[in-house]
Amino acid sequence: MAKYLKIDSVLSGVVESLCAPESYMGVYHQPSFGSPMPSVELLSDIVERLRSVLFPGFFKEPFITPENMAYFVGSKLEKVRRELTKQVERGFCFACDKDEHACSADCAVRAESMCNQFLQTLPHVRRLLATDVQAAFAGDPAAKNPGETIFCYPSIRAVTNHRIAHELHKLGIPLIPRIISEMAHSATGIDIHPGATIGESFFIDHGTGTVIGETCIIGRNVRLYQGVTLGAKSFPKGENGHLVKGIARHPIVEDNVTVYSGATILGRITIGEGAVIGGNMWIVDDVPPGAKMYRNL
Repeated sequence: MAKYLKIDSVLSGVVESLCAPESYMGVYHQPSFGSPMPSVELLSDIVERLRSVLFPGFFKEPFITPENMAYFVGSKLEKVRRELTKQVERGFCFACDKDEHACSADCAVRAESMCNQFLQTLPHVRRLLATDVQAAFAGDPAAKNPGETIFCYPSIRAVTNHRIAHELHKLGIPLIPRIISEMAHSATGIDIHPGATIGESFFIDHGTGTVIGETCIIGRNVRLYQGVTLGAKSFPKGENGHLVKGIARHPIVEDNVTVYSGATILGRITIGEGAVIGGNMWIVDDVPPGAKMYRNL
């Protein structure tokens, strides 16, 4: 009995310390108006349903035919709309800094409207992804057919999540796009911020360790290799000492650029059309169109 009392005494002290306001300040989230947090598990299911619609016949539903495709796509998207609307509404509440009386009463209506707008972007998303798949197949001699890149390539997985997240990000939906991007980051090691703008026919060969920052603008037919960083050179602070948010601080990569493994490109600079950046290069200045930047050994 004394042994259990001793454990209870230790536990009581730990609980008291962890519940002290000075202990949890900065790491505690109190749900706004009792709203639950967005669910990573449900968002993962939503992304998988979207993948099965964007690439019909590849994931979980192998017997799709042109005759039954309308039923399949419609049923998947109706469930996506219902579930995503709930998650977007939760995202609004998570990001809300208003009191209960000032907060808009139509969050659910706004969330449904945004989800409908998002669904209307899916034909555009699929068109872009089709070009990404072809770029992966054309750019990798090891790929036996385009379907192999859809099934197996981490680049296609990461770019699929990004193109979904980017459309949600453009609508101004908080938190949800970042969760979707980080799902792919965890699964593939490819870190693409949902704010990054990426043109068609984009391919990341191998991909592990690639980082693409929030304000990057990437043109068409761009190829990156593993370990490439398109990052910020510095992080300016405002008068309050906090980092200034939302400024353009990442590179612009124009059409037909290739960046080899381990290259680091920093700041709001431009990599000109058709340029080639060699492996392990450190680039902080503009690169003219057609230039070839290699490290001399």
